[in-house]
Amino acid sequence: MDTPFFIDVWSDVVCPFCYLGTRQLQGALSEFEHADQVVIRHRAFELDPRSHSNYDLTLAELLSKKYGMSIEEAVAGNLRLSNEAAKLGMKWALDKARPGNTFSAHRLMALSATQGLAHEMSERLFEAYFCNGETISDQATLSNIALSVGVKGADDLWNNSMFEDEVRADEETAQELGITGVPSLLLDNKFMVVGAQGSEQILNVLRRAWARREVA
Repeated sequence: MDTPFFIDVWSDVVCPFCYLGTRQLQGALSEFEHADQVVIRHRAFELDPRSHSNYDLTLAELLSKKYGMSIEEAVAGNLRLSNEAAKLGMKWALDKARPGNTFSAHRLMALSATQGLAHEMSERLFEAYFCNGETISDQATLSNIALSVGVKGADDLWNNSMFEDEVRADEETAQELGITGVPSLLLDNKFMVVGAQGSEQILNVLRRAWARREVA
């Protein structure tokens, strides 16, 4: 078939389930018989559009305050997520994570997509937040990340409104589709997978979506 098999991925770069889900999607695609016809489109979603640029609190302290849990419970939850990440070959350091607003990071993602580097940028931003303790709300940090990925023109973003409309359009589309949580994967505009459900489940839905297009 000549028509690409699009996978639209709504995610946020500070969402642990999005990082896990992205790796699970890669695992599913490694087993998908038609992976060569898949085109992934990264879509913006802010978990908290009203979040500050940075916080004096640690991630565990913020989670404790937001969800009414103890610090110990928040730390334990982060440890469970880190253990899940380790099963996928990742080494997280959530004790170093620096929460903050992600709108600028999504604008950088949009710029990266125009240069064919959206996947590389997505991986680098996840790594920056979950593994390296980098402040991804800081525009100077984002410019340095862009350089490491090979994305050109990042500095220009911070002097104008480039790609703001694209980010907002992604978020509006998510609202129209009823997406309230991420990751949300729309497969071939037919099937939706919500959450980090595992490579096997994603692969099953990939095959169902492909079978649907074969009989259409």
